[in-house]
Amino acid sequence: MADMMMGCITNFFVYETAKSVVVKSWTVGVINRVAQLLIILYFICWVFLHEKAYQNRDTGIESTVMTKVKGIGTLNDQVVDPADYVSPPQGSSTFCIITRMIITDNQTQGECPESEKTFSCSTDYNCTDRKDAHLANGILTGRCLNNDSYEGQCEIQGWCPAENDNQTVYPMKEVENFTIFIKNSIRFPRFNVSRGSIDSELDPSYIKNCTYDAVENTDCPIFKVGYILEQTVQTNIAEKGGEIAINIAWKCNLDHDEKNCKPQFSFTRLDGVSKVSKGYNFRFAKYYKSADGTEYRTLHKAYAIRFEIIVSGNAGKFSTVPFMINFVAALTSVGLAAVFCDLILLNFLKGADVYKAKKFEEVSEVIQSPVDKSYKSSQMSIKSLVKRSNDSGTFSIGQHEATRNVNQSDI
Repeated sequence: MADMMMGCITNFFVYETAKSVVVKSWTVGVINRVAQLLIILYFICWVFLHEKAYQNRDTGIESTVMTKVKGIGTLNDQVVDPADYVSPPQGSSTFCIITRMIITDNQTQGECPESEKTFSCSTDYNCTDRKDAHLANGILTGRCLNNDSYEGQCEIQGWCPAENDNQTVYPMKEVENFTIFIKNSIRFPRFNVSRGSIDSELDPSYIKNCTYDAVENTDCPIFKVGYILEQTVQTNIAEKGGEIAINIAWKCNLDHDEKNCKPQFSFTRLDGVSKVSKGYNFRFAKYYKSADGTEYRTLHKAYAIRFEIIVSGNAGKFSTVPFMINFVAALTSVGLAAVFCDLILLNFLKGADVYKAKKFEEVSEVIQSPVDKSYKSSQMSIKSLVKRSNDSGTFSIGQHEATRNVNQSDI
């Protein structure tokens, strides 16, 4: 047990030092230089130039968005303006443009037949069995209305008459000509830099008459709905509605002039992933009372294009700390080429045993012993090889192989 512990202690208190071995091989030499060149190019081109790893970055932006929709259209045979078809009207970053509307007039509290075909019946049992259903337009009473006036529909208690959304209602065709004014202001708190999507140097008359285009009018803050739908490759979205994302990306290099920090716009449809319940709609009601105190309401089922404005920001500025970290990492990574070449030399090339013998050598702390004499004699031969080598303090496998062949021929 004592010998084992002493062996562990002895093995722990050892010192390892690098030993240089010069390998005269075109194959390994070319692989080594190519690997070093690729590592250097990776850090220069990708890490420093593309990713700008020498910069301190700020992605926690402070942002505010203001929107305004303009356009006149026809909906349900009525002329409508933004006050009629924009919801909510506050001009926030999330808003809807109503494109189709199903209206149920003069609803009052009472009992009436369900309009949905899924609640058809022939006996009261068919309705009693579905009393816990939550998809009806009211609370099921359990009665089946099957007479001359009604063709077998379950009775509900709620707002009557029940909504019937199977009506033929045409969408508003003018929606593609509507325009959306977008004003976005952001601030990068780490660098105390504030920017706006509307350039203060633009002529006001230009802003009033322009429309955004990704090629010609990138500074224009007015977007045509038809252009947005075209960018998302959407057709007939006005029929069932949908959700469109307007992405505003701020990618700023603050090592240059702040005026070059401008937003980039892109457009994506969000509800197109799932084929189930595709589109977008919501309901709202308008309430009023008659002279006799009876409460009425007009129910609106609105199909709309919902716009979500998503703002993201990423600003960078030169900083000594990230630069030094990545610079040291680049210098260290160049040494990976030597590791790769060692794997090739030790496992795949001829003369691997000679390379192993020269690369790994164990030196004992004991100086005076019978073994030392043979070691000294071998050391003398090594010294002669070192004198013949062009590299001071290194072993050349190519030189050693040539010397060994000469010695063998002398014998």
